[in-house]
Amino acid sequence: MTQLFSTKNGLLTLGPDLIEIVNLLEARYLGWAAEMGATDMHFPPLLSVEALNKLDYFRNFPHLGSLVTKIKPDELQAYATGEHADHDCCVPNDHLVDGHFMLQPASCYNVYMHFENTQLDEALKITTNGHCFRNEKEYIGLKRLWGFHMREIVCIGSPEETKAHLVEGKKRILDLAEELDLTLDVDTATDPFFEDQGKRKLMQKLFPVKEEFLTHDGVAISSVNYHRNFFGERCDIRLASGEHAFTSCVAFGLERWLHALLDRYDNDVEAIKAVCARTEQATPV
Repeated sequence: MTQLFSTKNGLLTLGPDLIEIVNLLEARYLGWAAEMGATDMHFPPLLSVEALNKLDYFRNFPHLGSLVTKIKPDELQAYATGEHADHDCCVPNDHLVDGHFMLQPASCYNVYMHFENTQLDEALKITTNGHCFRNEKEYIGLKRLWGFHMREIVCIGSPEETKAHLVEGKKRILDLAEELDLTLDVDTATDPFFEDQGKRKLMQKLFPVKEEFLTHDGVAISSVNYHRNFFGERCDIRLASGEHAFTSCVAFGLERWLHALLDRYDNDVEAIKAVCARTEQATPV
């Protein structure tokens, strides 16, 4: 029997059966995105430290970042000639240049940075599937990985448009879970971006900034996120009126959806393929 998947150090290898299931799920997500008017885009896997500082990332999540750097020019010859053979398991910090880039921790950040300093004539919806990285305390199978894939459908527009985007996204997630016979709990969470900003923190009580969709074992496989005008202000994205845009996103953790399905169907990949294939042609919302 072909191995379904393997993980080492939080890094995942998927076998062909799970790739087939991922493709079926992705077809559904992309179908939704098209119905919601989103354009599919591909972004770099890296974000600059400068950009992430602008988004307060290090103030909120310094423990999760995975920096990308390179060997110092004056150390290259020593590595090429084998003089640093004693460092066969790592490259010491003092051999590295300063890190100016980081592996993306979420797919949507690159969307906001791409549209930095722009003014929109109308609401904009973008979908993207990013290979994301978070430096967690521990890694657990498909549930918690260092490197994982996140499909997001992002809306940039007015408060009304971005809220409506989340209402539709939430319904689609719950409908799909029902079709796949997955039981999900909806949990309201706060967003660290807003915790130290009085007015935004108070506004969380009026409209949740984050709702997570949890499996029976507490794994969040999807979320809907309302950022208000935080990213619009930080990236200077404006509406036709000149006001800063609001943003929201609907997110799917692909490996976590796999975990939920394997758990529900007791690793019966043929049963999972069959139920996913049936939902692919389900009637749109």
